Amino acid sequence: AELGLNEHHQNEVINYMRFARFKRGMCLKAVDSCFQDLKDSRLVEETFTVDEVIDMLDGLQTVVHSEVESELINTTYTNVLLLRQLFSQAEKWYLKLQTDVSDLENRELLEQVAEFEKSEFTSSNKKVDADLVKPKLAPLNEGGSELLNKTVACLQEENEKLKARLKTVETQATAALDEKSKLEKSLKDLQMIQGDQKTNTNQDITELENKVAALKCQFEKTLNDSTASQKFLEQNLVTTKHDLLRVQDQLSAAEKELEKKFQQTAAYRNMKEILTKKNEQIKDLRKKLSK
Repeated sequence: AELGLNEHHQNEVINYMRFARFKRGMCLKAVDSCFQDLKDSRLVEETFTVDEVIDMLDGLQTVVHSEVESELINTTYTNVLLLRQLFSQAEKWYLKLQTDVSDLENRELLEQVAEFEKSEFTSSNKKVDADLVKPKLAPLNEGGSELLNKTVACLQEENEKLKARLKTVETQATAALDEKSKLEKSLKDLQMIQGDQKTNTNQDITELENKVAALKCQFEKTLNDSTASQKFLEQNLVTTKHDLLRVQDQLSAAEKELEKKFQQTAAYRNMKEILTKKNEQIKDLRKKLSK
């Protein structure tokens, strides 16, 4: 029979059960003594009346009730002191123990404890009653506190290492952010250059649109002035549309030629090489940070 505890705790349980068996035996002897006293003091005659028997039983009940009540109260207080010792040790380690009172009436567990007691105290090779002397609990302020101090020192050392590592990573991250800011500034400058080129192109388109609008106004005016020349004006409009398409094609070709010339400039090539190098440096920094 086992209680599911380690060897040390099981020995502590055995010591407590030995103490409880001793107290139980003393209580039973006291009850037996009550009955024996009644026999020796009152049962001296051969016949008794009903009232005399009732009186003797009432007196015996009072004595036995008092004896059993006193022993039960003492057992309760003893268990409280035992729990106090365990809780005191737990509080030194900042632990909060919990108990389940419902398990105290679990018949299966009670039978398991009874079987454990039977196997421990009915064998012929068990220790004698001299082992009732219970060993003292381990000192609360020795051993455990030393281990706790060592654990705290190790954690503090590990914390310092982590702080130093974090500082190094922060320094590398700051440098990477500075490099990123420089690259963003370079990119904005390049975008501004391209924006200026697009602005010039937009101005040309606007001028052409204004010309088209003027032609439309002139056409509408001519249409309102003379209905007879409507056919001629329609032909003129078609011609104007063709001219517009031709101008737009020329404008598109001019834009492509302008963009091609810009890409062939030394400033554009230098800026593109700088951006390529910076992107590679950023990739290297990200790999280092990942490691």
